[in-house]
Amino acid sequence: MKKRKTILDIRKMKGDGQKISVLTAYDYPLARILDEAGIDLILVGDSVATVVSGYDTTLPVTLDEMIYHTRAVVRGSQQALVVADLPFLSYQVDLRDARLSAGRLIKEGGAQAVKLEGGENVAETIAAITAMDIPVMGHIGLTPQSIHRMGGYRVQGRREEQAQQLLADARAVEAAGAFALVLEGIPRYLAREITHAVSIPTIGIGAGVYCDGQVLVIHDILGLCEKYSPKFVKKYADVSTVIREGVDAYIRDVKEGVFPTAEHSFD
Repeated sequence: MKKRKTILDIRKMKGDGQKISVLTAYDYPLARILDEAGIDLILVGDSVATVVSGYDTTLPVTLDEMIYHTRAVVRGSQQALVVADLPFLSYQVDLRDARLSAGRLIKEGGAQAVKLEGGENVAETIAAITAMDIPVMGHIGLTPQSIHRMGGYRVQGRREEQAQQLLADARAVEAAGAFALVLEGIPRYLAREITHAVSIPTIGIGAGVYCDGQVLVIHDILGLCEKYSPKFVKKYADVSTVIREGVDAYIRDVKEGVFPTAEHSFD
């Protein structure tokens, strides 16, 4: 029986100087492939709203939808730690909502941890959830659920006051009990400073090489999302072209009457 990684394993990787590999997944087939490849952590991100459901932002995805996708990912994985995003409005209203939402992602979704966005402003929420023995991953910098306040997807922390606030946010998230911290869309020098300032692992996305690990959206690295092309994304495969060629061949075979053949038919 394969053993699934725990938050203790992830934290130990920082101490041992091992880089942490993270990718998003939202369904059983991709979760299975990522898990068999040896990914350390699978994030069931609220990015499902943009790359799967076609929304312009992550804001519309619901808690029930996140639970559905998390269940599929958990079924498709055996070794990776599975962390699920708390979607917008599932934890911001009050602590009771936050605890209940986190609990549902664990109990109904099967996740081993949850992730939420924010720094000092959500420290009390992180503490309340971790007090239930639910591990929490933090997320600061460019936080997509705050897109309207930020005026779009903009790099954060270039100004000194912003950088100091992000340092304070990182320390607050750690003090509240988070086991790891996503740093998104910040200058690499600031990511390095934060990584050295906290004892918990930092996972970068558009934050440079000095983080303890990296996360990207699976659809981005496979060329399956043509809607956005952030600077920090590296495309590792062009799966979109492969799918299109396969579909073109299928349509051609059907139109020409060469599929199905006897091999694909019953007597």
